[in-house]
Amino acid sequence: MAPPNQLCLVLVIFLSIFSLSSLPTSAIIPKANVSLPLPSSQLVENLCNGKAVENRRFCLKALSSPKIIAAMDTTQLGTLIMKLGAANAKATLNVYNEIIKKLGSPQALKALNCCVEAYKYAILSFEMVSSELVEDPQTANYDVAVIGPEIANCEKELINAKVQAPRLLAGNRFMKYYVSMGYEITSTLELENPNEY
Repeated sequence: MAPPNQLCLVLVIFLSIFSLSSLPTSAIIPKANVSLPLPSSQLVENLCNGKAVENRRFCLKALSSPKIIAAMDTTQLGTLIMKLGAANAKATLNVYNEIIKKLGSPQALKALNCCVEAYKYAILSFEMVSSELVEDPQTANYDVAVIGPEIANCEKELINAKVQAPRLLAGNRFMKYYVSMGYEITSTLELENPNEY
């Protein structure tokens, strides 16, 4: 059973959302395109403050959806992070495939194909880690960690081939952030369950 603090937090979040949802939205938010940041849960705060997390602001923003904030435990949060990492890898892979269709230089194609393989590997790893979180956090931790060198190799190939593509660089940077978040959550799971593995 969840500790009383977590139950109280979930109850407060639920009641806050429920009470706000019954009000007309114009009373809360004027007719402007403004998004209010959601308060993060203590679980998300702890994760984003972790040593392995490369970019705290990115972490807090990426983990600000109601579904993630409502995560009840580290395993559930970890599963959601892995899904986000896989979705980001798929989106970036699509960008790489788009650019491959436009470029003709053999050196650029070689670099881009290297990155396509790295992102295919990242997608499979993030998906695999989701299932490993409960059974074997130590293996999950390793499987997340090895995504990083694949992305670093992709970046090196892009630089060597002089491929100038800001969208690819941003995708690689975000992937590094997701890897660092995944590494932090799997490290936390290892610490929470030291005798089980």
